[in-house]
Amino acid sequence: MLMQAYNLMAHAFLLFLLFSYIISTHIHACKQTERSSLLSFASTLSSSPLNWTSIDCCHWKGITCDQDGWVTHLLLPSKGLKGGISPSALANLTHLTHLNLSHNSLYGSLETQFFLSLNQLEILDLSYNRLSGELPLSLPSSSIRTVDLSSNHFFGAIPSSFFQQASNLTSFNVNNNTFTGYVPSSICLHYSSSLRLLDFSSNLFNGHLAPGLGKCSELKVFRASHNNLSGLLPEDIYNATKLEEIALPFNSLHGAISDKIVNLTNLAILDLSFNNFVAELPLNLGKLSKLKFVTLDFNNLEGALPPSLMNCTNLVELRLGNNNLEGDISMLDFSRLSQLTKLDLRANNFTGTIPVSLYSCRSLKAIRLAKNHLEGQIQVEILSLKSLSFLSLGGNRFTNLTWAVKILMSFKSLHTLSLAGSYEGEGMPSDDDMVDFDGFQNLRLFSLAGSDLNGQIPLWLSKLKNLELLELGFNQITGPIPSWLGTLPRLFYINLSNNRISGEFPKTLCRLPRLLYGHNIVSQADQYEFELPIYGRSSSIIATQNFPTHILDFFAATIVLSNNNISGDIPTEIGQLQLLQELYLDSNNFSGVIPDQISNLKNLEVLNLSMNLLSGIIPSSLASLNFLREFNTSYNNLEGPIPIGTQLQSFNASAFEGNPKLCGVPLPNKCEPNKCIDADNKNKKDEGNGHHQLPWFYIFVVLGFIVGFWGVCGSLVINNTWRYAYFRFIDNVQDRLYVMVTVCINTMKRRLRG
Repeated sequence: MLMQAYNLMAHAFLLFLLFSYIISTHIHACKQTERSSLLSFASTLSSSPLNWTSIDCCHWKGITCDQDGWVTHLLLPSKGLKGGISPSALANLTHLTHLNLSHNSLYGSLETQFFLSLNQLEILDLSYNRLSGELPLSLPSSSIRTVDLSSNHFFGAIPSSFFQQASNLTSFNVNNNTFTGYVPSSICLHYSSSLRLLDFSSNLFNGHLAPGLGKCSELKVFRASHNNLSGLLPEDIYNATKLEEIALPFNSLHGAISDKIVNLTNLAILDLSFNNFVAELPLNLGKLSKLKFVTLDFNNLEGALPPSLMNCTNLVELRLGNNNLEGDISMLDFSRLSQLTKLDLRANNFTGTIPVSLYSCRSLKAIRLAKNHLEGQIQVEILSLKSLSFLSLGGNRFTNLTWAVKILMSFKSLHTLSLAGSYEGEGMPSDDDMVDFDGFQNLRLFSLAGSDLNGQIPLWLSKLKNLELLELGFNQITGPIPSWLGTLPRLFYINLSNNRISGEFPKTLCRLPRLLYGHNIVSQADQYEFELPIYGRSSSIIATQNFPTHILDFFAATIVLSNNNISGDIPTEIGQLQLLQELYLDSNNFSGVIPDQISNLKNLEVLNLSMNLLSGIIPSSLASLNFLREFNTSYNNLEGPIPIGTQLQSFNASAFEGNPKLCGVPLPNKCEPNKCIDADNKNKKDEGNGHHQLPWFYIFVVLGFIVGFWGVCGSLVINNTWRYAYFRFIDNVQDRLYVMVTVCINTMKRRLRG
């Protein structure tokens, strides 16, 4: 009996499980119409890795259904989807609340019908695709909370009716498209006051920022960088008191930063760089105690730094470079900024000495005080900044360079050191001054340019095995280029221009390991980023162009030896530097011909050989340099035609002027036919700088010998009669010569005796 009861209970339990499974399966099974819609969507993809094959679409990858079997979530981010998006297929998913197709390669446009049918949508993320076209007239539903269309190809103005149903919208991101027109800053004024994020960055928006942002009472992040915005900041933006980030760099905004900014007590990020803001900074800026990142560089701000700024104890980065700020910064107390990691005050009018209090900021990784009016000497206390990796103090009036280098060489973390233009007229720290030198072991960029330093290039630089960029231009350096310079394993940028360097171009420099094809020792994983952006052209670290980069590889592989007294031939070994991109040898005393081996430099973009003593022709092989954007051979002694049918004709005539015997396009003097032929023959004769000439002279000598020898001797071997006659003739000649010599000798003897 007991066993029967147990068996009945077991059967009943199994039936219950089976019934529950059937009910559950029935509840969650997807609708056939929606399954068809999803398959229709998948069929539009050119490469679909979805593998949607089972009967129940609710169990498909990326699909979630509700209890009634309606599809509510379609989440397929970063799935490698490619092809055209089909709004008509997805339009049937009327219960969809979450749609995420971001980070794929979908194209097409958003149709109005597609939006209208998805009237329950809450999350829409189509970012990082290739979608295009204009936006529909309206968002799909009043339930929508997040819209992310960033990094696509949408264009046109955002319709004024687009946000009509967006009463619950909290996040709207259209960053990195090509939208035009006005930024819809009145969105909170008429539609949604619950917005927390607005991102209009990297588009083509223009005009003024209209009032209305002050009504966004919940707004925390407002970004509209890299547009064409102009005018003043709307006053009501300071009413959005929950703002934590304002980022409007790279526009044309102007006016003063209002004192009302102190109302934004939650502000942590303030980025108004690369605009036209003027006047002084608000005196009470220090009341914004939550500030972490302040970036106001490249404006027209003036006056002194407000002392209250030193109360912003949460500051991590303070960047005020390229303004008209002034005052004695040594009077400021930086000691409370314990979290400060980056300080950039470059290109202002600050005076005084480096603040001693700055050395209390033990978290500092980068200091840039270049191009001010600072003076004094570097103090040994700077060594307390154990994490310092970026130091730029150039363009000031500091003294005692040797002392500074002796101190700074102890930094193990230092990667970037620029003292350019700060130690006017002093001597280059010599090897005698740097006995037992073993510092700067991790230094990558070193600049002492623009200081009129005298002396020679010191040997202690040869120990900088991690050095990648060396800038010593615009000094009074004498002596030759040291041969060890070509042994530094990571060096790819050398600027020694505008000095008094003499001697020849060292052949060891033609074996720089970093510039040899197949010997590039720097891997992709080792790409270094500066702590602060470097502003300049690729061919000059100390240039003041506004092209910021954090990437070391931004600088082209370059050798700059312009304006020196270097003489001799350009070595043919230069053709080994196949990764070289820019070569400046202008304004020297180089002689000889232009080496044909330069044509091996297939990555060359700049070649300047002007104002030297070069002779001969322009090698026709230079036509293979397809990436040249700058070429100059003016004011030499070159002759013959400029190679025809090459990009050399695309350069201005000034690139060839000063060579009276040079002819052809783009020069006005045309080549005479005979001279062209002669020059062409000379071009062939000189091809390869004498290393590839065919030995025609020797070939003709050998051929003449063969023909003459076998023409005479061969006939004697073959014909017996000729051979006997030839030897009889030789015997007769020999007898006659013997008789003549004997008679002459006897006659001379008789005369001597007489």
